[in-house]
Amino acid sequence: MTTPDPVTAPELQQEIERTRERLGETVEQLAAKADVKALARAKAADVKAQAQAKAAEMKASAAEMSAQLKRNEMVQRNWPLALTTAGILLMGAALVWRRRKS
Repeated sequence: MTTPDPVTAPELQQEIERTRERLGETVEQLAAKADVKALARAKAADVKAQAQAKAAEMKASAAEMSAQLKRNEMVQRNWPLALTTAGILLMGAALVWRRRKS
């Protein structure tokens, strides 16, 4: 059997430093998970952003519906005029047709 190479002091010191760094990162991650206030603030900010986006979407939808309603009202108001114009054109065409026929 072979024995492992002995670890030198500088190598051991480097390994200790790497372990400390990993441990520090782990502690920071755990502290972040345990920070209830920060998590609540982040969640509140997220919910607020979603609500603002939804409100903007609803406002745009309402504006589009309002514009569509106005267009529909204009078309409904213009129907009598369009029908009257069509009637006059039909009567004129009928008169022209009668004159040419006679």
